[in-house]
Amino acid sequence: RLFAHWEAVASTHRVSLPRDMAGPIVQMTRHSQAREPVPYVTLSQKCEEAAYEERWYPAGKWACVTKGEPMYEQSISMSFMKLMRYICKENSVGCYLGMTVPVLNEIHLTKEGTELEREVLTAYYLPGEFQQNPPVPMDPEIHITERAPLRVITRVFYGMTTEETILREISLFWELLGSTDTVLRETYIVAAYENPSIPQRRNEIWFICRA
Repeated sequence: RLFAHWEAVASTHRVSLPRDMAGPIVQMTRHSQAREPVPYVTLSQKCEEAAYEERWYPAGKWACVTKGEPMYEQSISMSFMKLMRYICKENSVGCYLGMTVPVLNEIHLTKEGTELEREVLTAYYLPGEFQQNPPVPMDPEIHITERAPLRVITRVFYGMTTEETILREISLFWELLGSTDTVLRETYIVAAYENPSIPQRRNEIWFICRA
C-alpha cells in the first residue's frame, strides 16, 4: 500500500517509480520522525504578514545530484530517488545514514526571468556523524561536495513544488522585499522539509545573499 501511494505521487510528477525503491521507501517511512536539521543561525526575522527570515548556514558536506529533465518535478524526483538509495544502503558503509532536512533544490532562471533553466541541483546534507568522513556513494551520479557558507533570506510556502508555483513564490517574494541588490536574481533555492508523499508539505524559497 505504501509503495502504491508513492507510485501515485510519482505519477503526478510524470515519473515512474522503480520496484527497487520499495526498500528505501519503507526505511524512510520507518525513520520519518528522526530527522536531523541542517545547522544554521538566525540573523533577523520579519514577522508581520510578510514573514521572512535571514539565516546563515555554515560550510558543510552535501551529497548532490544534477538533473535536467523536461519538467522541474521530474528532475527533483529522479535526483531524490538516487539520494534515497544512497541514504538507505547504497554507500560504502552499507547502512542507513539518517535523514536531514531540508533537502535543497538549486534552480536558475532564464535571462528573461520567466521560466526555469532545465538543470536542477538537488542536495542532501550529510548527518553530523558523517561530516568529517562521508560514506562514498555507489552511484557515480552522486557527488560529495563541500558547500561554502551561505547567507539567505527565506520564506515559507506550502504544497506541491512545480515550476509554476516556484515562479509565483519568487515573484511574490520580490514584491515583499522590494528593490534590492543584496540578493542574487538568477539563482534561487527551493528547500523541501517533507517527503513528496505529503500533499500540503512545507517548503521554503531561499533568496541567496551576495557575498
